[in-house]
Amino acid sequence: MSSQIDHLLNENRQFPPSEEFVAQSISSPELYERAAADREGFWADQSRELLHWHTPFTRVLDWSAPPFAKWFDDGELNVAYNCLDRHVEQGNGDRVALHWEGEPGDSRSITYAELTDEVKRTANVLADLGVGQGDRVAIYLPMIPEAVAAMLAVARLGAIHSVVFGGFSADSLRARIDDAGAKVVITADGGYRKGRVSALKPAVDQALSDRGDGEQLTVEHVLVVRRGGNEVDWVDGRDVWWHEAVPAASAEHTAEAFPAENPLFILYTSGTTGKPKGILHTSGGYLTQAAYSHKYVFDLHADSDVYWCTADIGWITGHSYVTYGPLANGATQVIYEGTPDAPHPGRWWEIIEKYKVSIFYTAPTAIRSFMKIGRSVPQKFDLSSLRVLGSVGEPINPEAWMWYREVIGGNRAPIVDTWWQTETGAIMVSPLPGVTATKPGSAQVPLPGIRIDVVDEQGQEVGNGNGGLLVVTEPWPSMLRGIWGDPERFRETYWEKFEEQGYYFAGDGARLDDDGDLWLLGRVDDVMNVSGHRLSTAEIESSLVAHEATAEAAVVGASDETTGQAVVAFVIIKESYLSAHDPAGLAQQLRLWVGEQIGAIARPRDVYIVGELPKTRSGKIMRRLLRDVAEGREVGDTTTLADTAVMTIISSQVK
Repeated sequence: MSSQIDHLLNENRQFPPSEEFVAQSISSPELYERAAADREGFWADQSRELLHWHTPFTRVLDWSAPPFAKWFDDGELNVAYNCLDRHVEQGNGDRVALHWEGEPGDSRSITYAELTDEVKRTANVLADLGVGQGDRVAIYLPMIPEAVAAMLAVARLGAIHSVVFGGFSADSLRARIDDAGAKVVITADGGYRKGRVSALKPAVDQALSDRGDGEQLTVEHVLVVRRGGNEVDWVDGRDVWWHEAVPAASAEHTAEAFPAENPLFILYTSGTTGKPKGILHTSGGYLTQAAYSHKYVFDLHADSDVYWCTADIGWITGHSYVTYGPLANGATQVIYEGTPDAPHPGRWWEIIEKYKVSIFYTAPTAIRSFMKIGRSVPQKFDLSSLRVLGSVGEPINPEAWMWYREVIGGNRAPIVDTWWQTETGAIMVSPLPGVTATKPGSAQVPLPGIRIDVVDEQGQEVGNGNGGLLVVTEPWPSMLRGIWGDPERFRETYWEKFEEQGYYFAGDGARLDDDGDLWLLGRVDDVMNVSGHRLSTAEIESSLVAHEATAEAAVVGASDETTGQAVVAFVIIKESYLSAHDPAGLAQQLRLWVGEQIGAIARPRDVYIVGELPKTRSGKIMRRLLRDVAEGREVGDTTTLADTAVMTIISSQVK
């Protein structure tokens, strides 16, 4: 089968940065020139400029045993020291590290000095519980300051954290605890979600109990934060209250230096079948690229910006762009406990107004859900502090991009549309806001120091104007170092396809436009073969979202006797459109619209108008479940969905 992905949708709008933005921007074209002239030297410079090395490195990259890379491996550093102590020592202890906003409206602002103190005490508590270099600690917490402190305390000890999203079930938690062999679990009684307390400690108790194959054997202690105030069971000798142990611990703790390749965390990828994949990241290279990309992609001015990434720490975005990147750079940031629509649909915009957020980074699914509600909600708030907007998680449709720019960014703020993965550790492809003329819907260019390409099945470049498979052609500092406990699966999953060329294959389809800018076309698994044409779900979804009625759309390919596969669309309609129009006949209108926008080949066979789409808790649409519905099959595993009831509702709407 050809790997060429047919490209049918054209987008020609461009938005260069304003003269004022360019004048104050920290990046310039020279950054690309430096990286192109000496890639390894460039990364060495970035690492020395952005981080404190207790023992300076002399070797940059060891790629002698691919696909296992070592970066800066003869150097030593402490990740937590880089995120905390050094800022205090440089006189920035009074700078706010975290403006925390709880869902019920309680809030705390925590300085670098205060966060450093909390992390030192927590590190002492964990050390007393027997945690040391190389031990694994599972973290299962809501978005509260203690979550960030817990990650940094584990890192401070040279131990390895495995953060599990607080919405996962006891079974999912147990599988991750067992795979990592965790010694300690850090959790909370509960956290606020959509106006009520969602219990967490009971799920931990359940995960550690006999699940049919005996009790969990590696966990010795459970450290519990009191947040929800909900009643919890207690196991004496095992369970420890954070509010009793941490304040009582010593605030003296010297950050020991560890080798750059000391493992920092394991993060399990969601949405896959079978055993979860524990993606392993190490310290020096990961922190270098997290800090570098955070600084340049968001044009960070640490002494004046207020930054907010809406991701949960349970996902890689929360690791790299809530905890490690921003704190390594000494940034002031906002973290929010709740959901975007609680306690009211303007909650996010209210927070931006309150803290004068200047850099805002969120997911296309969130943007499209705000489009559904309509612009009247954000327009009630003062969003004039925003100067850079970011998008992460999946390709953003051009119309959602334009809405984001116009309604949220006031047609002023550049948008950085970022492509990267749990596996890549940090952003790989993105415009630089002070350099790039941005294009709606395109991630555009690899960051200086990153090498990517779009190739066919044989690994040959497809060239501008063509689509194919997205590959990374050279090792990068924050790359995954393996799958925990399974080196063979690591090789097979990411490197086997282009073993000869030594390329990392991400599983994503992409195309290069005539300017050489990159457009993501979604997972290759989501590419449809309609009458011999390979069509991208992302392009057809973009076409649907460009219709005035549509807030969000998901497209799948369903088996079809005539065409091999047929296009089936699931569409959410904007509330403003529903209040002003008769929705009858809308499905047919949308079918014809796609035909006009893209061509008859892409016209959906079926368009289903639905109220919600099935999404993981990180905001990704689970198209395989929609494929089950479109083909009339029993719906598959829904455990990673944010709302498991959604599929029942969709199935009934389709019938």
